[in-house]
Amino acid sequence: MEGTPERADLPPAGEEMPRIYLTRRAIIALGLFVASALALFYFVVPRLAGAGKTWDRLDRGDPAWLGVAVALELVSFVSYVALFRAVFIRGETRVGWRESYQITMAGLAATRLFAAAGAGGIALTAWALRRSGMATRVVAVRMIAFNALLYTVYMVALVVIGIGLRVGLLEGGAPFGITVIPAAFGAAILILMSVLSALPAGFERRLQRQDRRSSRFAKLLARAASVPVSVAEGTRAAIRLVRTRDPALLGAIGWWGFDIATLWASFHAFGHAPPWAVIIMGYFVGMLANVLPFPGGIGGIEGGMIGAFLAFGVSGSLALVAVITYRAFAFWLPTIPGAIAYLQLRRTVRHWRRDPAVA
Repeated sequence: MEGTPERADLPPAGEEMPRIYLTRRAIIALGLFVASALALFYFVVPRLAGAGKTWDRLDRGDPAWLGVAVALELVSFVSYVALFRAVFIRGETRVGWRESYQITMAGLAATRLFAAAGAGGIALTAWALRRSGMATRVVAVRMIAFNALLYTVYMVALVVIGIGLRVGLLEGGAPFGITVIPAAFGAAILILMSVLSALPAGFERRLQRQDRRSSRFAKLLARAASVPVSVAEGTRAAIRLVRTRDPALLGAIGWWGFDIATLWASFHAFGHAPPWAVIIMGYFVGMLANVLPFPGGIGGIEGGMIGAFLAFGVSGSLALVAVITYRAFAFWLPTIPGAIAYLQLRRTVRHWRRDPAVA
């Protein structure tokens, strides 16, 4: 990973920043969807949940705890930037802390506004790194390593907290559907990553030789196998990074941990928070809805989290106001500065184009 030339395989000078092209009809549909989703969760759901005084409860939120929630969310973003630099910024580079902030915040805004498991943020981050002078292959490997570190924390949490709740080692309820099943899912993903990381380092070269010599069907199989090979290479890169014991890699834990702590503070702002294990499990179960193609996961994540907390026996009205408050911080806090960072990043890239030499 560290030995790959940083300047090889650069994108064309005219390559544009990834954009989402929308027709007028699509823009209207997107606006109506966001508005209807917000109306559903802010007006209709409180009545359905039997919490007609939800807005009164929102007005009575403790300002001190709400301030703590904002501070914790900001620390979560700082952790994300630190992890970004620990994974991507290795060796000589023109990407300093200012550029790292622009790339990560613009990517987070793209992830919030265009969900699909963060594909928008990944595309934007990869584009900016390539324009900085980093080789396409290096960007791909480090992007996989970055996500491997983040989602290893996610899957380990599902396994440890899910099993801990089910067997009674951790305080909280133990519904089978939101403890054992998520734990099994997390374990399956971890096993798959372990198996892929064990693929021989020269396996891709053998696939390429097979691609040149074989029939069309065999070539298709070889190309399909290139995806797990890339994942394997990125996973091995993540393992090598962990072995460096770089403290900034703790940003993978900080990103999730402080975001969950924001949800915890949101509970305290309106009442008593449930046990930590319940908050963590409800959070991660709800986050699974982020794979749905909803803008920012609006609707899916809120519904998943609230449903999980109801299954754990948390008061419906408390879960509702806490999750809505948390999502207001988690969704909007990075979106506005992220949009500004997007414009700043465009200027930074124009400067890089005028001066192609690596700093």
